[in-house]
Amino acid sequence: MTGVTVLKLVDPIYTILMEFEPLRELLETLYDRYNRTEFIAPDPISVPHRFEGREDREIAGFLSATIAWGNRRAIVGNACRMMSYMDNAPADFVKNASEEELRKLTVCVHRTFNGEDLIAYVRALRSLFRRYGSLGEFFEGRYAATGSIPSVLSDFRREFFAEPHPIRSEKHLSSIDKGSACKRLNMFLRWMIRRDSEVDFGIWRNFSPCELIIPLDTHVSEMAFRLELTRSKSYTLNNARTITAALAEVFPEDPCLGDFALFGYGINEL
Repeated sequence: MTGVTVLKLVDPIYTILMEFEPLRELLETLYDRYNRTEFIAPDPISVPHRFEGREDREIAGFLSATIAWGNRRAIVGNACRMMSYMDNAPADFVKNASEEELRKLTVCVHRTFNGEDLIAYVRALRSLFRRYGSLGEFFEGRYAATGSIPSVLSDFRREFFAEPHPIRSEKHLSSIDKGSACKRLNMFLRWMIRRDSEVDFGIWRNFSPCELIIPLDTHVSEMAFRLELTRSKSYTLNNARTITAALAEVFPEDPCLGDFALFGYGINEL
């Protein structure tokens, strides 16, 4: 971890790097700054935070994470609109909505994710509920069987698309088998698994936070590159693993603690 001493930056973080050395102190400082409830409101995680029930949070979290690309305000607004069309009772809607109620979802759009996709995803979630009990039970059950998050994500995508669906809908659920960093799925897992704060929910207790893979987006990639946690800015599974492994040297029990630090600084101050 020599990158902290050799960075040549022209933005305010250079001063911070020089003041808080080594890297652990820097990341812990940024984590403490951004891992707070006041940063929930503009973030997609604010949508599942509107609910109390476990299944509601799982479904609201999954659907919000699914459309989490682009402008954050638009993401939150469109995810809230989804919830309103699901009567602000996502678990009940997924399990019990009639065909007429499903058709009302056709008006929901976020960029290339449209109403047809949302209906397909509700049907897929309903199938998972029927076969496994709930979204959480599927994930926790597969993790108990495999002990591997990449294996769980691979199994999830296969099972999610087991029922008939529009082929176009597959592009919105990344494939870890094809080397994708699966940013949105890994972000959803972070929400459900990390349990040290009021930001993440920590409701999937069978998982260990040390197994999480960092959700790799442009802000995390840029900051990780500047801190020399990686030599690449690519949005690939290999790069996500490289950054996660570097963070695990600093936070071995919870490498995604560094996600708050890297993303928070990247989105708010760079």
